[in-house]
Amino acid sequence: QVQLVESGGGLVQPGGSLRLSCAASGSIFNINAMGWHRQAPGKQRELVAVITSGGTTNYADSVKGRFTISRDNAKNTVSLQMNSLKPEDTAVYYCNVNGGWGTYDYWGQGTQVTVSS
Repeated sequence: QVQLVESGGGLVQPGGSLRLSCAASGSIFNINAMGWHRQAPGKQRELVAVITSGGTTNYADSVKGRFTISRDNAKNTVSLQMNSLKPEDTAVYYCNVNGGWGTYDYWGQGTQVTVSS
């Protein structure tokens, strides 16, 4: 079975930083992309950042210049460095690994990020 284990969430003051990490275990191959999504209470889940198998990155407009996504293919991990955090960044963040449309789509359990003074 495939399992995604997330770490790094927590409480931080506005302007602070957090680094989220996600490690994938189990049989997994031909990864198309790895990324992070987030969902605030009463809101729809949205894409935060994604990195493809080729290394191409994409970010939501709201986090550009503040967040950086990276990966370690040898360890099947993906990380999200979050700087200059704002209260509106408060949400549950989910790790995602997929093999493209029509293949597989795995999700982590989610980790809470709270930005508050």
